[in-house]
Amino acid sequence: MTDTTLVTSTGDGTGKTAITLALARLASDRGATVGYMKPKGTRLQSSVGKTLDRDPMLAREVLDLDAEVHEMEPVVYSPTFVEGAVRGTEDPGALRDRVRESFDALAADADAMFVEGGGRWTTGGVVDLTDADVAELLDARVVLVTDYDEPGDLDEVLAAADALGDRLAGVVFNRVADAAFDGLEADAVPFLEGRGVPVLGVLPRVRELAGVTVGDLADELGAEVLTDAPTDGFVERFLVGAMSGEEALRHFRRARDAAVITGGDRADVQTAALDASGVRCLVLTGGQRPSGAVLGKAAEAGVPVLAVNADTATTIGRVESIVRGGRTRDERTVETMADLLADHANVDELVG
Repeated sequence: MTDTTLVTSTGDGTGKTAITLALARLASDRGATVGYMKPKGTRLQSSVGKTLDRDPMLAREVLDLDAEVHEMEPVVYSPTFVEGAVRGTEDPGALRDRVRESFDALAADADAMFVEGGGRWTTGGVVDLTDADVAELLDARVVLVTDYDEPGDLDEVLAAADALGDRLAGVVFNRVADAAFDGLEADAVPFLEGRGVPVLGVLPRVRELAGVTVGDLADELGAEVLTDAPTDGFVERFLVGAMSGEEALRHFRRARDAAVITGGDRADVQTAALDASGVRCLVLTGGQRPSGAVLGKAAEAGVPVLAVNADTATTIGRVESIVRGGRTRDERTVETMADLLADHANVDELVG
């Protein structure tokens, strides 16, 4: 019988993909034949779902699987799909059958299946396919991945634990900053375990997993890079330049490892950003090129300038998703996460 673990999360961008694949790699290293599935494809390049989720494609590469991507991702959970579901054009029963059939095919030759949830644990509710529903359908134990900054974050953990019930194997806190680490281990972990919620790991924040390179950001945005500056710097947060140049400079000077998003016509904001040492790149919106003076200043400062055709509001949403998602795009990322789990988590419990 195949042992099945579903990895879900309290929110987008918690490192769920890296943890799912790292657990599968650790199980494989212990001699198990592993399989991977993401029933609801949510990490799409196309809003209508024409481009498949990248996570199953990464799983094929990292885990050396030959399964077809459409089997690994039976439901393309695009905005168009959700709109159709709300209008009643999707049959929840048929979708459940599709997920189950794909799972059975993938699990036929596997000792252990690792199933990645979509988005957050509530994603899929419009078709009765939340991660709690999927766990019940596939008879899976569940690992809940979450961030932690302050005690109030435990509200989400307890809500998810209540919904998952006895299927919850435990919680893994990921990307915990040094400032929050001691309080989490001294207070939050005992609190949760006192409420019957096991904590299976507390993983420290590691820079190479916390952000994306400027090059990655440019690729994900489909941006034109207007300078020859190196694009290997890390971006861990973003700032929006919507104020005057003088106000912007005060704002930007407090930033570290930031991308500044502003209109291509805002030379005052662009100049202020280039005067701030913590700005790693400019993302200029609206399809407008900056002045030669700005490009010259950027070249002198070694700051890459990216240009996109989308408006500022759309670009903010895309950058937020990319930066929060972090680096889950290559084998090195998975290996780093596997090492973190081995050092800071109960791997025996996590891999079943």
